[in-house]
Amino acid sequence: MSYTFSRSQELFQRAQKSIAGGVNSGIRKLEVPVPVYFSHGSGANLWDADGNHYLDFQLGQGALLYGHAPAEMADALAVQARLGLHWAAQCELEIEVAERIQQMIPSAELVRFNNSATEVVLSAFRLARALTKRPLILRFEGHYHGWSDEGLTGFANPAGNWGEEESPASIHPSKGVIPEVMDKIVVAQWNDPEHLRRRVDQFRGKIAAIIFEPVLCNTSCIEPVAQLMSTIRELCDRDGMLMISDETITGLRFGAAGAQGYYGYKPDLTILGKALGGGTPFAALAGTKAAMAPIISGEVVHAGTLNANPLCLVASKWSLDQVLKLGPTHPANIQKLGNRLMKGLLDLAQEHGVPLRPQGPGLIFHTVMLKPDAPEGTVLNYRDYVRRHDAPRWANLRRCLLEEGVRAIERGLWSISLAHNEADIDETLRRAALAFRRHAAAWQGPVAAAALAR
Repeated sequence: MSYTFSRSQELFQRAQKSIAGGVNSGIRKLEVPVPVYFSHGSGANLWDADGNHYLDFQLGQGALLYGHAPAEMADALAVQARLGLHWAAQCELEIEVAERIQQMIPSAELVRFNNSATEVVLSAFRLARALTKRPLILRFEGHYHGWSDEGLTGFANPAGNWGEEESPASIHPSKGVIPEVMDKIVVAQWNDPEHLRRRVDQFRGKIAAIIFEPVLCNTSCIEPVAQLMSTIRELCDRDGMLMISDETITGLRFGAAGAQGYYGYKPDLTILGKALGGGTPFAALAGTKAAMAPIISGEVVHAGTLNANPLCLVASKWSLDQVLKLGPTHPANIQKLGNRLMKGLLDLAQEHGVPLRPQGPGLIFHTVMLKPDAPEGTVLNYRDYVRRHDAPRWANLRRCLLEEGVRAIERGLWSISLAHNEADIDETLRRAALAFRRHAAAWQGPVAAAALAR
């Protein structure tokens, strides 16, 4: 018997009377059949307000690398809560956390703390412009750098507004954005080093920085092609631009040194968030001494009342210590589990005639659902993904998985936590088999999917 969500439905209806849109982040409204309300979690397990149990691969949008409600973190938070919640001043904890980041990430010579990665991105842009005295930031289609005016410009334009292949459009999905902001963002296509060279040359001398997700996790799960990272580094060195690695998702997940250690490159600035705080609202800007110099001198303002909040620092210290304890064995174990889950999902897809193609490095991956007649092979960039991914069909399968107690991110991203184990993968695949069977029997195209969503 698949899950039902009557209590979540009641709560959502109630929420719409007091919360604008009924949710506190717009993307949460996309969940079908209803935005689910949760009561508690433990390790890889999650329970909702209806009492349904899930094996969780959404993991707080990737923040819960350590699983739900780790007891030792909860104890550390409780101790700190009795000492003080907030001082808007210094404490020894912030030095301890900063020193750990220095120890783990070679490019992190200095750090500053914020409450969200969106804030950190804006700080990085301000630093880059101050250092270079240039106005433009180059980013890639499909990469997500927060929801600000600058961070979201050029993120994931609808197909009708892509612009030319050679010059992707820099538009923003929200109304109310200052129009001039969009003129300061140059958009390039991911995984095409020669195209990137041409875009940089087109605006040579005007670009302050190149920002990117080292693995494009916000649109499919797309690893960098060979020579891409070295090309970005080369161009930044050649033209005096800053290389900004947005490791909001990949930081700590890909090892102590993040994706930059995993793929072997050294950025000037690094964005850290999500797993850095283990589920608390915590983020950091890390960088070389040269890149951070304008903050030290006071030429660049970096501020925030809740920056380096002691509760978040305690959670981060505990989180960083877990990764340090694993040493060089991390991320091999979660990668092994993820690869096994990917293979199991692919086997189920082939058994039931479902065109699902898991893609990614295992420790995080995306389940691409191919459109009819779409070519096989690895998805390489945002446009390739949109052209080939059957979003309505994935949404239907995702609902079937949810109703059998398997939870992945709505857009198709799956994360493996340090709390997952082999038994969890076994149970996930057992439940997924039921979901695939239901989906294969019921799917008749987008019209049928719309009817099922009601």
